[in-house]
Amino acid sequence: MKKLLFTLLATCALTSAKADEGMWTLYNLPNAVYETMRMENYELPYGALYEGEDAIKNCVVNFGGYCSGVVVSPDGLVFTNHHCGFEAIRSHSTVEHDYMLNGFVSNSFEEELPNENLFVSFMVEQKDITPMLDSLGINQMNSDKRYLFLDSLENAMLKEIEKLDSTLRVEIKPFYEGNQYYLTTYRDYHDVRLVFALPKSMGKFGGETDNWMWPRQTCDFSVFRIYVDPKTGGPAKYSKDNVPMKPKKWAPVSLQGYVPGSFSMTIGYPGSTSRYLSSYGIRERCDAQNTPMYQTREVKQAIMLRHMRADEAVRIKYDSKYASSSNYWKNSIGMNKCIDSIGLIQQKAQFEQKIRQWQDSTGFLKGQLDFDQLDRLYQKRFAAVRALTYYNETFGRRNTDEMTRRALRVQNGVIVNGKDGKPKTYYIEFKDNSDTWDYDTDREIIAALLKHYREKVEIKYQPDFYNVIDHDFKGDYQKFVDHIYKKSKLMKSDKKIYINKKNYHKDPGVVYGESVKSAQADIVIDLEAVSDSIDILERYLCAAKLRMEEDMPNYSDANFTMRLSYGQVGEYLLGGQPSGYFTEASSMVKKMEQGEKGVIDYEAEPIMKELLSKQDFGKYTDKTTGKMHLCFLSNNDITGGNSGSPMFNGKGELIGLAFDGNWDSLSSDIFFDSQLARCIGVDIRYVLYMMESWGKADRLLKEINAQ
Repeated sequence: MKKLLFTLLATCALTSAKADEGMWTLYNLPNAVYETMRMENYELPYGALYEGEDAIKNCVVNFGGYCSGVVVSPDGLVFTNHHCGFEAIRSHSTVEHDYMLNGFVSNSFEEELPNENLFVSFMVEQKDITPMLDSLGINQMNSDKRYLFLDSLENAMLKEIEKLDSTLRVEIKPFYEGNQYYLTTYRDYHDVRLVFALPKSMGKFGGETDNWMWPRQTCDFSVFRIYVDPKTGGPAKYSKDNVPMKPKKWAPVSLQGYVPGSFSMTIGYPGSTSRYLSSYGIRERCDAQNTPMYQTREVKQAIMLRHMRADEAVRIKYDSKYASSSNYWKNSIGMNKCIDSIGLIQQKAQFEQKIRQWQDSTGFLKGQLDFDQLDRLYQKRFAAVRALTYYNETFGRRNTDEMTRRALRVQNGVIVNGKDGKPKTYYIEFKDNSDTWDYDTDREIIAALLKHYREKVEIKYQPDFYNVIDHDFKGDYQKFVDHIYKKSKLMKSDKKIYINKKNYHKDPGVVYGESVKSAQADIVIDLEAVSDSIDILERYLCAAKLRMEEDMPNYSDANFTMRLSYGQVGEYLLGGQPSGYFTEASSMVKKMEQGEKGVIDYEAEPIMKELLSKQDFGKYTDKTTGKMHLCFLSNNDITGGNSGSPMFNGKGELIGLAFDGNWDSLSSDIFFDSQLARCIGVDIRYVLYMMESWGKADRLLKEINAQ
């Protein structure tokens, strides 16, 4: 099967490709794709993307492990989205110095703010290691053995590369549903400092009202700087003695703008797509993942928002949590609507019928790719996947309450202190982190979530603490939660909890965590019974599609590795009418006037309205339209993780930052609709104008030297 895939990749170089779809790896970009880019007015040679120190890839960064960014100056300035820098901005904010509300401008290197745990990564190299893994028998392994094997191999490779260069790390990731594997080498920088941020009113203008929508006016950017060891010029942990990075490559910033049809290219780190997913998998995604997700998030977001609006200190603590939760709450709603409106499940089923017929005529994977078996397996695990989604949203890493976080950290092996070899001294201690959560908000959220989980999930997947709620607390969820907060030592910050004392397992917080963890185990058992078989069949399905379409190039689904997307600036039909390809200042002023009348998401400081009401924006005025563009559309192929991705013109110059997709194509993670799918970017001239007019950031503008 692998030989067939290698043949496919070789064939890709001889075929044509769509100009507006695809998340392409740079190191092995098919020649046909490059030639199409050239036809669309990409002007640089093939090697300019990946090869050598001056390659464009060398100025694009993985920002924090969840977004993208771009280096824009010889002193290591990084542009990313405001919402990507949101947690860093929030972490420095207090009621007295609220950088989210008021923005932040550093006037010197010394004023730039360090950020614990924030990093950026540069991709150094990528290569296909599938032949090596084939020879080691990876295709004979089940999912668990495959995972352990790859983890062990990755660790071994990491140790070897660290001997050569301690600043490097490696990752092995699957491509084409596990039919191929690539090894990627990165260099991480851990001293990343906040340099500039607009007030939230501008960086998140439009809020949830405009999220995923067009037209947009959001000035979604923030500015950071990479610092390095002064002696080596390489990565280093934070130190006041570190100096700004001197990158070998940074993106030139262009003031020349664009017109409809102008070449546009994004390079970034798209997180996850599922375009090879079967029709059965899409149905599961809709009904067992998306629906439980948005239902549960509606419960907790309503509580967060009410508390945030009542207290500024609470708002600061929960702003980032609320933004993170609400983003994919709305995305999952929109995705389901799009899947239904275009009949995507039916389209996929018809395509799978075509593959069946081709399989019958060729015998490819006969006896291995069984569509009826795939259907039965998805039906068998539906309830468990649905329960797991509710579990993750209620108790898992996506929840927002401190009580469950602490209870599960204990169950998941939180670091234990004490003297080696003396179990009686072993203890757990939670440091005071009350600056990140609110007592009343936290208690109300988890009580509401516990009630919601019970109403939605079948009894076999419910934790047994519900019996305690019924028996001891007469069905009162809030009293149950309040009891744990009052009686559990887990909720007492800076208090040692000795884990080998006889009363430890009677602690109500520990008992709660054990119950939650046990319920997860019940779900996982049912998932494991069928998931390995589903993964194998989905991998076969992808292989069959690639083989059947071997006369055309196919890109792999996104997996948060660097990808290139290309296309053109342009509008689409929105409600049967042309959408327009850009927004300009007066459209934002009109929305600000709605904000003055009480529309919260359009509220902004008077100075912002004044700055955008000007008639002359000088060098930031578009030469074609005579207006200052705020945001613009292209048909670049993006998804979550692409936030902050640089948008380049045909000369490799920066013209904007990608920050969103559009509501009309939220199914694009599963199916790319070339007529509807659009990338929304903030115009780089808007970014620079706000830095100049509001921020008075002359030192930064001089450093960037836009032309």
